[in-house]
Amino acid sequence: MGSWYWWMILGMAAVTYIPRAIPLTFLEGRELPPSVSGVLRNIPYAVLGALIFPAILYAQEADLMFGVIGMAAAVAIAWFGGGVMGTVLGTIAILAVYSLIIG
Repeated sequence: MGSWYWWMILGMAAVTYIPRAIPLTFLEGRELPPSVSGVLRNIPYAVLGALIFPAILYAQEADLMFGVIGMAAAVAIAWFGGGVMGTVLGTIAILAVYSLIIG
């Protein structure tokens, strides 16, 4: 392994560490405004949606409805309190039945 691997690993570590350390250092003990806290609280959901939605459209290239039915099933199960495992397993079951019917 060449020395440039180590420099690359150190560079990636620095790029990951610095954005996390700066807020901890400079914002320690300060209270963020409610509007900023609200935005920061919703970022994980926005990122998750941005990562998952394109995959829904391309779940099966030949059948767009496969992804749409899967999304609708997951939203419905989660809406009615299915929990994470219930939502995943329920969506898999619904898509398995859909695959058997459409075949």
